[in-house]
Amino acid sequence: MRDQAERALDDAREVQSSVHDPERFTVIFDRYFAEIHGYAARRLGPDAADDIAADTFLTAFGQRRRFDADRGMVRAWLYGIATNHIGRYRRREVRGYRAMARMGAVGAAEGHEDLVVDRVTAGTARRQLAGALAALSGGERDVLLLGALGGLSHAEVAVALGIPTARSAPG
Repeated sequence: MRDQAERALDDAREVQSSVHDPERFTVIFDRYFAEIHGYAARRLGPDAADDIAADTFLTAFGQRRRFDADRGMVRAWLYGIATNHIGRYRRREVRGYRAMARMGAVGAAEGHEDLVVDRVTAGTARRQLAGALAALSGGERDVLLLGALGGLSHAEVAVALGIPTARSAPG
């Protein structure tokens, strides 16, 4: 617990010092890029993860003056930025699918049947999970995936999404 608190203070100092010495932000980049990239890859796949992770750090660098250590840790702040980029990516993706649906069917490329068979036989668990995730609101899905894929605590999820934490009633 102490190591985590020390890391949070160190991260906040690095972000604050990067305002006047931009190269200091590389400490934050080096410390968290792989973690944010992994989260994006688990949410969207490896192809989109490079762009999401890069955009996350570009945004964080641009907003570093506004980082408020009193509101939470740098790690959660970065996950919040990544989640926002993932949401925008997904909205663009949905718009693209809708546009393709309006255009009609496009001819299948050679080997498409094999791809379809592989995906269909991947198992019902994947379909059930995808259906359950799709049934959630965007906010609920973000909360679940930040915890499950990002490994964030309830408090970190709240900071990442800018929402209050919920407390259990004493039992």
